[in-house]
Amino acid sequence: MNFKEILELIDKVADRGIAGVEIEQAGLKVRIDGKSTEPQVIHSYAGDRPAAPPVYMPPAAPPPPPTAAEKAATAKAEEDAAEVGLHVITSPIVGTFYRSANPESEPFVNIGDRIVKGQVLCIIEAMKLMNEIESDVDGVVTRIYPQNGQPIEYGEKLFAVKLSS
Repeated sequence: MNFKEILELIDKVADRGIAGVEIEQAGLKVRIDGKSTEPQVIHSYAGDRPAAPPVYMPPAAPPPPPTAAEKAATAKAEEDAAEVGLHVITSPIVGTFYRSANPESEPFVNIGDRIVKGQVLCIIEAMKLMNEIESDVDGVVTRIYPQNGQPIEYGEKLFAVKLSS
């Protein structure tokens, strides 16, 4: 879930007067509590008996302080906003990320390196097979997300690339 989707969800909650919504997606948990400015009145009717008097419901209490998960979601949204204009290369498979062909050799790329489409950027080991991951764009590497030897998931960010003009 990206920052834009979170903002759209906040708008939907506010527009529809929903009390709150909680979504968990790919390990990211987002909770949005709507604010009620007017007290709610609930009317009840029980068949032939006279209707009970309206029940006064005070406005919702202020939301609790943000949890660690909410803080992480905010940090991720800020990180995504900082990546505007960058091309992010993601992992096509699950495996272990390696920056070089073997521990003694130099990394395929470093931050600041100019890369071309088809250039090998890293290796992902999956089931004892070494899979070379190639660039799909020309540009300059601005960020390398995983650490060498780190397990990674499908779709996880590998590199941020500033596209060449």
